[in-house]
Amino acid sequence: FSPAGFMDVVQIEKTKENFRLLYDTKARFALHKISKEESTYKLCRVRKVFRGLRGTPYCTTHDGRTLRYPDPEVRAYDTVRVEIPSGKMLDHVKFEQGNTAIISGGNNMGRVGVIQHRERHPGSFEIVHLKDAAGHTFATRLQNVFVIG
Repeated sequence: FSPAGFMDVVQIEKTKENFRLLYDTKARFALHKISKEESTYKLCRVRKVFRGLRGTPYCTTHDGRTLRYPDPEVRAYDTVRVEIPSGKMLDHVKFEQGNTAIISGGNNMGRVGVIQHRERHPGSFEIVHLKDAAGHTFATRLQNVFVIG
C-alpha cells in the first residue's frame, strides 16, 4: 500500500463507494463522492516536461509519476488526466486564463476559482490571481495552483 494524497481515488469494497481526496477550505483532506466511471482516472499536475535518453519526451507529475510520450502541447503547470489501471495519459487541460483551478497549498488552500491573470516575476515567485464563485478575488503563488477544468 502507498499513502493517499491530493486527487487520489479511495474505494471502499464493502459499500462499493468511490471517493476522491480533495482539500477543504481549512486545509484538511475531504472525501468527495464520485461515480464508478470517474474512479478510473485521476488528475495530475505536470511539474516538468523534458527529453530523456535518445530524445524521448517525458513529463513528471505532482504525485511522482513519469509519463513517457506526453502530448506535445503539454507544458509545466498543465493538468493531465491519467487512467489509473494503465497509467496512460487520456487528455489534458492547459494552464490559461478562464480555466477553473483549486489551490493546493498556502493560505488559500482548498479554494476554487477561475484564473484571472498571471503575474510574471523573473527570479522570484510568479503570482496567479483568481476569482471565486462569490466574486472575491485572491492571489497565490503559481506552484499552489492546480487546474481542474
